[in-house]
Amino acid sequence: MSDFFKSAVSSPTDANARKEAIMTQVRNELAQANAQQLINNMNERCFKACVTKPGTSLSSSEQTCLARCLDRFMDAFNIVSRTYTARITKERLEDTNLGSSLGQ
Repeated sequence: MSDFFKSAVSSPTDANARKEAIMTQVRNELAQANAQQLINNMNERCFKACVTKPGTSLSSSEQTCLARCLDRFMDAFNIVSRTYTARITKERLEDTNLGSSLGQ
């Protein structure tokens, strides 16, 4: 029999495990895409701000500007990320507590 028919009669546990594996893979791919987008945005913005006359090398002031710009960008991203994560965690806890109190 083909794998299709075998999977159709597999246990719910197997299906749940496969579903969770796929969800984990999708989450990982989204995280990777988000990280790549962050790097692209950071490079583009800082390059525009710091490199006014592109050449074969960066001046020391351009290097300093880029380093500071990248640091500020990452600091801002980390603040937003922590705040967002805290908000989501808080909302999930509130939803859990609300669900618990409604079930009583």
